[in-house]
Amino acid sequence: MNIMDFNVKKLAADAGTFLSRAVQFTEEKLGQAEKTELDAHLENLLSKAECTKIWTEKIMKQTEVLLQPNPNARIEEFVYEKLDRKAPSRINNPELLGQYMIDAGTEFGPGTAYGNALIKCGETQKRIGTADRELIQTSALNFLTPLRNFIEGDYKTISKERKLLQNKRLDLDAAKTRLKKAKAAETRASQLNSARLEGDNIMVNFSYMLNFLHVKWLKIWAEEVTKSEQELRITQSEFDRQAEITRLLLEGISSTHAHHLRCLNDFVEAQMTYYAQCYQYMLDLQKQLGRCFPSNYHCNNNQTSVAPMPSASSNVIGSSALTSTSGLVIVSPSNLVDLKECSGSRKARVLYDYDAANSSELSLLADEVITVFSVVGMDSDWLMGERGNQKGRVPITYLELLN
Repeated sequence: MNIMDFNVKKLAADAGTFLSRAVQFTEEKLGQAEKTELDAHLENLLSKAECTKIWTEKIMKQTEVLLQPNPNARIEEFVYEKLDRKAPSRINNPELLGQYMIDAGTEFGPGTAYGNALIKCGETQKRIGTADRELIQTSALNFLTPLRNFIEGDYKTISKERKLLQNKRLDLDAAKTRLKKAKAAETRASQLNSARLEGDNIMVNFSYMLNFLHVKWLKIWAEEVTKSEQELRITQSEFDRQAEITRLLLEGISSTHAHHLRCLNDFVEAQMTYYAQCYQYMLDLQKQLGRCFPSNYHCNNNQTSVAPMPSASSNVIGSSALTSTSGLVIVSPSNLVDLKECSGSRKARVLYDYDAANSSELSLLADEVITVFSVVGMDSDWLMGERGNQKGRVPITYLELLN
C-alpha cells in the first residue's frame, strides 16, 4: 500500500513538472515569459555538434552507396546487422562478369583467340572482384563503423543530455516566473490598508475580521515568496550542473573530428590500394592480350574487320594487340625483321599516347615523329626510341614505321 501511495505521488509530481514545463514553453513561444539564454560558447558547441551529426550521416550513407550500389543488398545487410547475424556471402558484379567470361571462353574453346582472351579477361575481372570485396571490408571496418558508432553512441548521449538541459532550463524559468508572481502578489497585499471602522460592535468586529484576513494573506504570500526563492536556488543549481555536463560532452566533438580524420586517412589508403591493384591487373591483362591476339584482325568496341594492308609509303610496326582509349587495335608486322637485323635507325610516327612505366622507357605523344632503332638482346616487343636528347624503350605496337 505504501509503495502504491509512493508511485501515485511520484506520478502526480511528474505530471505537475511536465505541465509546468509545457506552460513555460508555450508562454515563451507566445512571448509572455522570459527565457534564460545559454552562453555563447555552449551555443557554439551545440551548433558544432549538430553540424557534425548532419554531415556524418550524409557521408556515411553516401559511402555505403559507393561501396554497395544495390539498395536491396544494403537493406539486407542492415537487417542482418540489426539481428546480430552474419550476412550470407554473395558474388559481386566483377566476379559474376568474370565467371561469365570464363564460362564463355571455355565454351568457345581455350585454343581459340577469342576464347583464350575471354578466359584471361574473366580471371582479371575475378581478381578485381576480390579486390573490391577487400575494399568494402576494410572501409566498413576502418571508416563506416567509427562514423556509425558516433551517430548511434556518442551523439545519442549528447542528445539525451541536451534534452535534459532543455528541461532544466524550463524548470529554472518556471521557478523565476513563480517567484516574480509571488513577489508581485505580496506587494499588492502589503499595499492594501484595512481601515479601522468606528461604531457599534458589529462594525468593530467586521473591522477586526478584515485586519485578521489581511495579516493572514500577507503571511501566505511571504511563505510563497520564500518557497519560490528556495525552488529557484535548487533549479538554478541543477541547471548549472547540467550545463557543465553538456559542455564537457560537447567539447569532445573536437576529439571526434580528430578520430574521424584518422579514419578518413584509412579510407583513402584503402581506395588507393584498390585502384592500384586494379590498374596493375589491367596492365597485366593488356600485356597478356597483346601476346595472345591474332595479328590479322582490327578490333574496336563495336565490330571486327580485316585490317588494311600497309601502303608503300609507310609500314605499321607490331605483331601484338594494343589497347587504347578508342578500342583494341591489332596490326600486321612489316619490315620489322629488316629493322631488327640492321644497325641503322628509322623514323616512326607515334600512333597513341604512352606513359613510361619507369626510367628506362620513353613517354610518347600521339602523332609525334621519333627515331627508333633496335638493340641486341632487347625484347622483341620493344625498340629503342630517341627524341632529341631523350632516349628510352618504346613499345612497337604504338609506332608506325616511316620510309
